[in-house]
Amino acid sequence: MATTQEFYIREASENEARGPFNMEQLVSLAETGQLSAETLWYDPTVENWVVIGNNDDLKAALFPEKRKLRMKMREALPQQKQQDSLAPITVEDMLAGAEGRTAETKDKADPAIMQAQAARIGMWSAVACLVLIAAGEVLPAADGIAAMDLGKVLDQPLVFLGGLDLFMAVLLGLGVVSLYPVVRFRAALGLGLYGFVFFAQGMPMPVLASAGASAGLYFATVFVDMLPVLVAAALGVVGSAGLAYFMLSV
Repeated sequence: MATTQEFYIREASENEARGPFNMEQLVSLAETGQLSAETLWYDPTVENWVVIGNNDDLKAALFPEKRKLRMKMREALPQQKQQDSLAPITVEDMLAGAEGRTAETKDKADPAIMQAQAARIGMWSAVACLVLIAAGEVLPAADGIAAMDLGKVLDQPLVFLGGLDLFMAVLLGLGVVSLYPVVRFRAALGLGLYGFVFFAQGMPMPVLASAGASAGLYFATVFVDMLPVLVAAALGVVGSAGLAYFMLSV
């Protein structure tokens, strides 16, 4: 596993993710007891929260001694005793348990699945917010861009920020969640920039739209519970659409 990879982690009982961390930082957290094999990490290859203990490579890197001890203990158990104490589990059983269709879990939903779905909604709502805001920044300079007239483009300096917003939207759409800290900084920057500009012009509605867009964009990349993510997504998309409308109307 590459040491330059960035990791986001959280406990099953936590609502917010921690990170990004590199591998050395994860090892330090494991050594100090700040994470365990039951800690969840966000696997961008499957776009889901996964238990660290379910990934052999990551588990071996973080808990090498514990892994060896467990293997020795299992080897010491009589084979027949292991077979008697462990009932066979089929793929159907695992799928049924994850979907809440077993006798023990029929009234419960898997929180990891719900939180992964919430994280996906948050990611795509952030993409939508960035695209809407970029529309308000880029479209006023569309004629200059089409004519490749640098002078007209420079008359609309926000077009460069719009290009950056579109670039971040594309990366998020490709699942690059390690970009979240940059997106949060962009949300704070947008609130300060557009909030000040519209406030100075005595336009309260665009100020509210800017606040909603920035807050929704920020919190959509923080929350992993379904209800807060849905609220943040709705606030961000509505605020971004309003902000784009006001920027195109000015």
